[in-house]
Amino acid sequence: MTESMLDIINLRKSYGSELVLQDISTTLREHEVKVLIGASGSGKSTLLRAINLLEGIDDGQILLDGQDITAVGVDGDAVRAQIGSVFQAFNLFPHLDVLENITLAPRRVHGVSKADAESKALQLLERFGLADKAKKYPDLLSGGQQQRVAILRAVITKPKVLLLDEVTSALDPILIAEVLALISELKGEGMTMMIATHEMSFAKRVADQVLFLHRGKIMEAGSPEQILEAPNSVELRSFLGALRQAGRL
Repeated sequence: MTESMLDIINLRKSYGSELVLQDISTTLREHEVKVLIGASGSGKSTLLRAINLLEGIDDGQILLDGQDITAVGVDGDAVRAQIGSVFQAFNLFPHLDVLENITLAPRRVHGVSKADAESKALQLLERFGLADKAKKYPDLLSGGQQQRVAILRAVITKPKVLLLDEVTSALDPILIAEVLALISELKGEGMTMMIATHEMSFAKRVADQVLFLHRGKIMEAGSPEQILEAPNSVELRSFLGALRQAGRL
């Protein structure tokens, strides 16, 4: 069995009197892909932000490769240097071209030389069909191209875990396909990922395990076939039924 890369133990998070994460526990193993599904407000984004230490927690622990990253005194920047994150907004720097966007973290955070960082970035851009965009600025790219650049920026430093939060939510169907193809390729290369998505066909294709979150709790966890084709709880059946009505399942 592969080693545990991320352990989440009894995680709790509140905003005032609202409990948004309730005793969340799960283990993400090296090279595994876990997909989070659930309605808006179920806690998916909060969980991902907590893992990346962008949200404080009230109780519980998060272990990254065996290190308790929620312990007092932990350097959050040092932790985030080991985790790749891509959110709904592309968050590319508009005043930097694609190559500069991708090489910024390797150079500034990881101390990689400009030549080495650019060489690696150009290899990634070539492999994923974006070589001709290296000197383009973000506002000259399509939404799908911008999101793919954002993902490459996150993976160039070879993070221990890649967190993806609804990375296709702002894209039209053709651009969604571009981004999902890139994520599928990363899975094939063994990238360890936790992904929040509403794209159920994609979840079925890439997930090793699907977690259904409802009101801050993991209501069900299992293989894509178990969760999407044989739901046990009323809440999951209702969620999937709503997706079918919307033509998204």
